[in-house]
Amino acid sequence: MLFLLLAALLWVGVHVGIAGTGLRGRIVARTGEKGFTMAFSLASFALIALLIRAWQGAETVPLWFAPAWLRWVIAALMLPVFVTFTCSLVGNPTAQGGGALVAKGPHGIQRVTRHPMLCAFVAWAALHILANGDTAATVFFGAFLVTALAGMPSIDAKMARRHPTTWPGFAAASSIMPFGAILGGRNRFSATEIGWVAPLIGVLLWAGVLHGHRMLFGMPALIQG
Repeated sequence: MLFLLLAALLWVGVHVGIAGTGLRGRIVARTGEKGFTMAFSLASFALIALLIRAWQGAETVPLWFAPAWLRWVIAALMLPVFVTFTCSLVGNPTAQGGGALVAKGPHGIQRVTRHPMLCAFVAWAALHILANGDTAATVFFGAFLVTALAGMPSIDAKMARRHPTTWPGFAAASSIMPFGAILGGRNRFSATEIGWVAPLIGVLLWAGVLHGHRMLFGMPALIQG
C-alpha cells in the first residue's frame, strides 16, 4: 500500500504541483510549449503505468461491498461518461491553439460543461471507487479524481491568462457543473452541434468495455445475482 500511496502522491504532485502552478510557465520558458507537452505526456503515461503496477501489488482492505444491483446502476451511468468523453475530443477550446474556439463561445458539449473531459474523469473515478469499495481502489481512482477536480479551476485560470478578452465571456456562458449554465438560463442545449458521430463512438466504446471488462482488466463489470 505504501508504494501505491507514493505513486498516487507523485501523480497528484506532478499534475497539481507542476501543471497547475506557475512552475509550468517557468518550464515552458525553457523548453517551449511543445517540449513541455511532450515531456508532460511521457511523464503522465509513465506515472499511469506506475500507478497500475502499484495498485496490482497493493494489499487492500475492504471498506464496503457493492451489491450486484449497484454494479448494474454504475454500468448504466458509465454510458453518459463515455459519451461525454468522446464528445470532449471534438473542438476542445481549452486545448493548445483553441483561442479561435474560445472567441466563438461555448459550442456542442461545451454548452453542457466547459470541462467535459475532466467531468468524465471525475465521474469515472468516483463510480469506480463506489464499485470497488476497498482501500487500494480508493487510493488509485482517488488520485485521478483529485487531479481532475483540481484541473478545472487550474485550466480556467490558465485560459483567463491566455485569452483575457474572450475567456470571461466564454466562462460566463458556460459552467463547470454539467448543465449548470443551461439550467441557469445562460445557455441552451444543442444536440445538432454535438452531432451523432461522437456519441455513437462513445456508445460503442461503452458496450465494448462493458463486455470486455474481464478480459481487459481481470474482473467483470457486472455480477449476476
